[in-house]
Amino acid sequence: MTPLELARGALASLEASRQRIDDLNVYPVPDGDTGTNLTLTARAIADALETTESTDRPALAKEATRAALMGARGNSGVILSQIVRGFADVVGDAEPFDAGALSRAFRGASDAAYRAVRRPVEGTMLTVIRELAEAAERTDHSQSAAELLVELVRAGEESLARTQDMLDVLRDAGVVDAGGAGLVEIVRGLAATATGEPIPEAPPRESLGFDAIHQELSEYRYCTTFVIEGDGLVREELEGELEQLGDSLLVVGDFTAMKVHVHTDEPGSALAIGTKRGTIAGVEIANMHAQTQHRSARLLEVVPDVKTEVVAVVVGDGNRRLFETLGATSFVEGGQTMNPSTADLVAAVERTGAAEVVLLPNNSNVIMSAEQAARLAGKPVQVVASDSIPAGLAAIVSFDPQRSADENATEMREVLEAVATGEVTVASRDAQLNGLAVPKGAFLGLADGEAVAVGESFDEVARQVVERLLVEPRGMLTLLRGEEAPELDALVASLAKQHPDLEVDVQDGGQPHYPLLLSAE
Repeated sequence: MTPLELARGALASLEASRQRIDDLNVYPVPDGDTGTNLTLTARAIADALETTESTDRPALAKEATRAALMGARGNSGVILSQIVRGFADVVGDAEPFDAGALSRAFRGASDAAYRAVRRPVEGTMLTVIRELAEAAERTDHSQSAAELLVELVRAGEESLARTQDMLDVLRDAGVVDAGGAGLVEIVRGLAATATGEPIPEAPPRESLGFDAIHQELSEYRYCTTFVIEGDGLVREELEGELEQLGDSLLVVGDFTAMKVHVHTDEPGSALAIGTKRGTIAGVEIANMHAQTQHRSARLLEVVPDVKTEVVAVVVGDGNRRLFETLGATSFVEGGQTMNPSTADLVAAVERTGAAEVVLLPNNSNVIMSAEQAARLAGKPVQVVASDSIPAGLAAIVSFDPQRSADENATEMREVLEAVATGEVTVASRDAQLNGLAVPKGAFLGLADGEAVAVGESFDEVARQVVERLLVEPRGMLTLLRGEEAPELDALVASLAKQHPDLEVDVQDGGQPHYPLLLSAE
């Protein structure tokens, strides 16, 4: 079993349980993204091992550690990055890699995780990794590493079950810790890979009660994560400044690169602290209040009295996940260069189980086909004429599955009237648009369908589009990164300084042809 095979196995197991783990997420804040954050962190490790040219174990361990740090998402992802660091530090030098080495690796993982958290809380993934290490140390080390991993799956499940009795918030909600659940899935994937067995089917999603679904909003609004790269970085100095801004603070890494995670109402101030010490990268700012509300809405959709479902035309895996999180249940792939047919849309409507449907075309070229599909469908369909993916996302936030399609559509249309949308694309040919000379290959920025900026600099074109969208006072800006899109760190940092009261939500949309899609509300 190679490191890449093990990483793939852990990732596959996490991906199979991602939604279930998101559902469990009530601590430290009920933002419903623990499964997603752990999966994205694990995917960064697998991607790094997929592309590396290193072959020796110490070099592979170092690359996995670096990838985990740079790719860590959210509180759980940052802690996982330190679990990987402690594990890899042992595995990289272990020869042979047997049950004894594996036991030492789990102890290294546990110690690294506890060192990373300033105020460790039991009943979390910290407890699970510690008890996994203790279980590994108690076992017979004459067995193989693969056999030990199989035993640790059982030990992890037992440890996870105990977390519910360790934290009041978990006990009151009737759930186990989401981060711990993700850690068990990682070990399950490692064990299956090591023994040559297929990844087991994911455990069934639990039926959550009222207290698990209805959670109070977090004290702070923004989950802010970024990397600082520089020379002579001092963890204690960063922690001293950042802890004044909020809670759930994690600062991990070394003197050349540190990952910061903090819950705060002042993400711009957190980024400014980082830029004083080096170059920031990998900026992620998520609105936890909105995430909590979306989680509640998503979990409530499984109740039997759902009246209306949403069909969305979407391109990009990330965009599809966003629409799914917000309540869409049926999808048609389509976008600027691949408009779906009327028949495709009718089929998607018929796949829904609700009595009524709201159809979001999410592209101006699809609206007419959507209206035709609504006339042909065998159930009531309301078309909300969203002309872009950002517009559709803004509209679906107000969706309530227990209301009629007409009631939902009325509110969604009101939302669309207050939304400004933008795009940054690459010109496919020379053109003259809105008085702008657009050369082939240049970045082209549009605001509400009108060309407003052109140039060789992505950041400058994107900035001009943003400023056009913010001509009228706006409180929320959503940025959807396309596939192979440039980084948005400089743009986000600039926005934090120039518009300190603006909420900025950055998501990986994955759409082709458009490096950036934007919406302002």
